[in-house]
Amino acid sequence: MLKERWKKIQTYGASLPFAKVYYREDWEVIYFELQGKMFALLSPTIDDQSQLTLKGNPQKNEELREIYESIKPGYHMNKKHWNSIVLQSDELSDEELLQMLRASYQLVLAKFSKREREQLQRFVE
Repeated sequence: MLKERWKKIQTYGASLPFAKVYYREDWEVIYFELQGKMFALLSPTIDDQSQLTLKGNPQKNEELREIYESIKPGYHMNKKHWNSIVLQSDELSDEELLQMLRASYQLVLAKFSKREREQLQRFVE
């Protein structure tokens, strides 16, 4: 189950418009980016410590940490804006994880200027 979840996260992340998912050697992590801006990190190995780290709204991040034991402040990240989720846990469904991954992507996309977003949209349509 964990291996399928790990693969599903990468496949879904790579399917988002203009997203790239690759192993980043200098950080030893699977790196998810949109036009050079990080929106997620994934443990490169599959074990009971594997984590997915996602950007989130600071208030929502706090709420999620209070509700779910498997969600912690972002590992080696700004604790206010990033959460790390232990993938071994079954507290969250795969669908919920993918929704959170998409939300992280959208937060990064929203930081682009209106002009940059419009240029990207032109290629999507």
